[in-house]
Amino acid sequence: MNNPLSVHPRAILIPGLILLTSLLVFNYIKKKLAKNVKNVTSYPPEPPGAWPVIGHLPLLNTRTHIAHPLSKLADKLGPVFTLRLGMQRVVVVSSREAVMECFTANDKLFVNRPKSSAGEHLVYNNASFGFSNGPYWREMRKLVMLEVLSPRRLESMRNLRVSEICTSIRELYLETKVGFPVRVTISRWIEQLTLNIIVRTVAGIRYGNGSGNGEVERFRGLFRELTFLSGEFVLSDVIPFPFLKMLDLQGYVKRMKRVAKELDAIIEKWIDEHVQRRGKGGEGVRDQEQDFIDVMLSTLDDKFESYGVPRRTIIKATVVNVVLGGFDTMSVYLSWLLALLINHKKVLNQAQQEIESKIGKQKWVQESDIKDLPYLQSIISEALRLYPPLPLSIPHEAVQDCHLSGYFIPKGTLLFVNLFKLHRDPRFWSDPDRFMPERFFNSDALGQQFEFIPFGSGRRSCPGITFAMHVTNLTIARLIQGFDFDAPGGSKYVDMSEGVGITMPRANALEVMLSPRLDSRLYEN
Repeated sequence: MNNPLSVHPRAILIPGLILLTSLLVFNYIKKKLAKNVKNVTSYPPEPPGAWPVIGHLPLLNTRTHIAHPLSKLADKLGPVFTLRLGMQRVVVVSSREAVMECFTANDKLFVNRPKSSAGEHLVYNNASFGFSNGPYWREMRKLVMLEVLSPRRLESMRNLRVSEICTSIRELYLETKVGFPVRVTISRWIEQLTLNIIVRTVAGIRYGNGSGNGEVERFRGLFRELTFLSGEFVLSDVIPFPFLKMLDLQGYVKRMKRVAKELDAIIEKWIDEHVQRRGKGGEGVRDQEQDFIDVMLSTLDDKFESYGVPRRTIIKATVVNVVLGGFDTMSVYLSWLLALLINHKKVLNQAQQEIESKIGKQKWVQESDIKDLPYLQSIISEALRLYPPLPLSIPHEAVQDCHLSGYFIPKGTLLFVNLFKLHRDPRFWSDPDRFMPERFFNSDALGQQFEFIPFGSGRRSCPGITFAMHVTNLTIARLIQGFDFDAPGGSKYVDMSEGVGITMPRANALEVMLSPRLDSRLYEN
């Protein structure tokens, strides 16, 4: 997978050679004018080395997640600094104080999402609640929070989540019930579980374990590519020259259009099936069995038509948004969490002992039991600290001129929060790179401490946090209750190399030696 900022300067300078002289003059005049602005105290510090037109893109051309070079820049420049991604001004923050200011005093000022090729091509011209702005976004978020992801709705779908986890655990047991540890690619199992939960939640469909199923492989590939493309920096987004958009030098826009077309055909089929089922008297759509498409068909009213977005488009955009927000983030995080436990056997053993002392070995842990497992909760929080679902936040856009940490931030500036750096601030985390679940024994709720915001904060925080925590909590609890884990090949540890992508996936699939640890009747019933 290519680094999202791996851009060779000549790819831009050669097509833009004719305009270079005028751009240099434009930049010179712009700097002169900026010096004459009287009400500006100062801009945030900016690293040297910016190129004309492409800005600091070459500076960030590394083979690691972008959060790493941004963390090194923060060490040199401070927790608030400016970059130029192409011709787009960006401010990056990584301290609790700056983050708190962004999402309290300045929350309204950073509420927008920037327009992007991903929003245009992957989510129906910004029709989803994650990419839209203004009154339409407010109405969509209200609909999603009150109807689709509300506590009442999630509770009504609890049996769906639990049954999917039960079925997947049973399938895993069938692979490993041979009386000795079996080598399993557990990251693939986690990915398939996450896909099944999301698709069942959204559309009421289950794809099984995916073995030998070409449609499942195609669908999983589309999910992966959707996530990858949504996190790419497209040159024409940050260098707004019409010829760049037309040339599509990176090929990302072409790929976005292909993925969007294939996903649209799948989601159209899902909606058609739901409409037909409802037309036959609503059989099988009782409230406790409704999936997200059922809910959207029932609750979307005519007021959304006033925004110029057709009802069916809203449903499709919402489905894509749920997939984007849940598939890769949950599966990647769960893989990191399990890898941490394998590499810290004392922590794993203590978590298993806690479950045995509170729940026993004669029944499975339930969602309602999680609150009585404080050590398990601390493990989950500590893994979120080290491996947040998005190490670098989705960008916000300043809707007007403002000040942040005493610096002037012009309207249109993009804001990124470096969660990877924030979650390792030694002022708040002793030995910050070490996996130490006990540091969370007396913690507050997720997102209320601004040194720990794995799901973001403020008006644009992740609306699916409760859904995500339900799935991850029960999945990891059932896994460590039901199985013993070891690194393969006689090694004590599994590899922890990081890959490249918006969610910072593992560089390699997670393989483990697995063996059941409970009575066989628990897995088979």
